[in-house]
Amino acid sequence: MPILVITGTGTEVGKTVTTAAVAATALAAGRTVAVLKPAQTGVGPDEPGDAAEVARLAGAVHAVELARYPEPLAPATAARRASLPPVRPAEVAEAAAKLATEYDLVLVEGAGGLLVRFDDEGNTLADAAELMNAPVLVVASAGLGTLNTTELTARELSRRNIDLRGIVIGSWPDEPDLASRCNVADLPTVAGAPLLGALPAGAGTLPPPNFRTLASSWLAPPLGGTWNAANLDERF
Repeated sequence: MPILVITGTGTEVGKTVTTAAVAATALAAGRTVAVLKPAQTGVGPDEPGDAAEVARLAGAVHAVELARYPEPLAPATAARRASLPPVRPAEVAEAAAKLATEYDLVLVEGAGGLLVRFDDEGNTLADAAELMNAPVLVVASAGLGTLNTTELTARELSRRNIDLRGIVIGSWPDEPDLASRCNVADLPTVAGAPLLGALPAGAGTLPPPNFRTLASSWLAPPLGGTWNAANLDERF
């Protein structure tokens, strides 16, 4: 698994903190890690973006951005409004392939969901994943509404014959409601892929040393961790 694409079922579902947890777990196992952010939106020239946040939390990660746009919009819209060139899937694939010759693991973190547009021609992260022939990890929310968005994402990946490696819940609440607890069993069913972890709400606010120590406990063995879904649904 030299390249792993990490996408979400929408915005603010925990993609960056999940990427950081995967990176921290790989680093703890002695692997070298690069994080590639094809299109960073919503930050200024001197502000840290998502790739930098992954490095802050995870540690010795090589962080790369291909493009940065100031407004917090979909990459295609943000590029157009800033009169800047958009990112193309071929650029993403080329950059990831180069990094994969230098690092044991390359994490490609998308912006928003799988089909958020990179350019006005409609190219997306899914197109880049196809070119890379890379598996995809989907970060989903915990509560009501997540089954629909997760299944739609999984169906598009299946339609394109892209390997859906699994689902991670990006923010597991301190006091999960009934929908969240039921979704532990239902998410793998609708996705047709295993649930591979759940990060506690607020994980990204932990001091980096604590984050790195705990990261593997939030991820299942296929991602290098020790997490088990039984830890979440034991209170049913």
